Amino acid sequence: MRVAIYTLGCKVNQYETQAMEAELTRRGHTLAPFDGEADAYIINTCTVTAVSDKKSRQMIRQARRRAPHAVVAVCGCYAQTDPGAVEKLGVDLVMGTNDRMGFLNALEALSPDGGQPVVDVDDALRRRTYERLPAGGLEGRTRAMLKVEDGCVNFCTYCIIPYARGPIRSLPLEEAACEAKRLAGLGYRELVLTGIEISSWGHDLKNGQGLIDLVEGVCAAAPGCRVRLGSLEPRTITEDFCRRAAALPNLCPHFHLSMQSGCDATLKRMNRKYDSERYYESVKLLRGHFDRPGITTDLIVGFPGETEAEFAQTLDFVRKCAFSALHIFPYSRRSGTPAASMPGQVPRTEKEERAHRAAEVAAELRAAWLAGGIGRTALVLFEEEKDGLWRGHAPDYTEVYAEGVGLHNVIKTVEMTEIHENGWRGSVVK
Repeated sequence: MRVAIYTLGCKVNQYETQAMEAELTRRGHTLAPFDGEADAYIINTCTVTAVSDKKSRQMIRQARRRAPHAVVAVCGCYAQTDPGAVEKLGVDLVMGTNDRMGFLNALEALSPDGGQPVVDVDDALRRRTYERLPAGGLEGRTRAMLKVEDGCVNFCTYCIIPYARGPIRSLPLEEAACEAKRLAGLGYRELVLTGIEISSWGHDLKNGQGLIDLVEGVCAAAPGCRVRLGSLEPRTITEDFCRRAAALPNLCPHFHLSMQSGCDATLKRMNRKYDSERYYESVKLLRGHFDRPGITTDLIVGFPGETEAEFAQTLDFVRKCAFSALHIFPYSRRSGTPAASMPGQVPRTEKEERAHRAAEVAAELRAAWLAGGIGRTALVLFEEEKDGLWRGHAPDYTEVYAEGVGLHNVIKTVEMTEIHENGWRGSVVK
């Protein structure tokens, strides 16, 4: 069977798609491009924003139009939270965010002659077991993702993901270390620890281990690989965490520290578990233990009740933190979350205007960050050739471009000479 897959959303979804692709290949099926002919189309959906829902629906309709007689199977977060809406789009199979191998079994069992759609979506909040899937590659043989955690119990008032993914489930340290060693043996030069909320890794294991223990174990198991962390909560960044992390030579000094707002009143309405003072303490700790770490964040603008004064406070705080990059999102109303029914919903035009202003501040900070890197050297993992230059990433996750020959999956010392696109151009030193 020729199977085409389209993936929306985060690195966890990408990871799970790669696991399904590997299993389909192992079972003798052929992977096909999504924009071509196939016997079955899989859409792995996202529901983090209303735009994600819309895009998921678009891709489902596109698959059905392209091949009316093919099987259309849908999984992922949107399928988990609104299976009825997905079923109405004329699909053959609907499952959610659990049991990926069972999803493939159900796909194979579908009659080619059609029939009643199969809808099998569990209650995510009742899950207690971590689903083990093979770790997969990203960007050829350069970077691999290692999923170590699933689920979230933070229940931020704007977020639907706890209902889509369920409570925290962790991959035990020993198994994560074995996977890291296996991936290093396959030739990957960088491992990305990913999950829905990796700061909570280990809470369900109840053995006293926390994220830094996992990071130390993975770094030791794959000493020839760079190890990069996914998104972190500010509570993770403590003196002990930073001291131990800074001692790991293969840990990338890039920290995506989730923020959402720089205003304490807004943070409280969001049910975030910190205030701006605690957040800034995390930023200072990272800069005190690492040499010019890349610190990036997420920002939600136009949250219900956010006044112009509160937004201005957030922009001031963003400047104070001097992030190397920001991801900016206008607030998206998610049915079933507390924020959806809060008073003071901000009009769409105002949210868009604030997003634009935030983007201007982000661009200023990015320019300052890049300017500060000129003349410095960094170990760059090169990934692909683009327009006559090799593109790669520095440990702080800044893109680097340099001339060279045969640099795919090679780490070189590069001196940064100028700003190029949204990163640096440099010269290979050795």
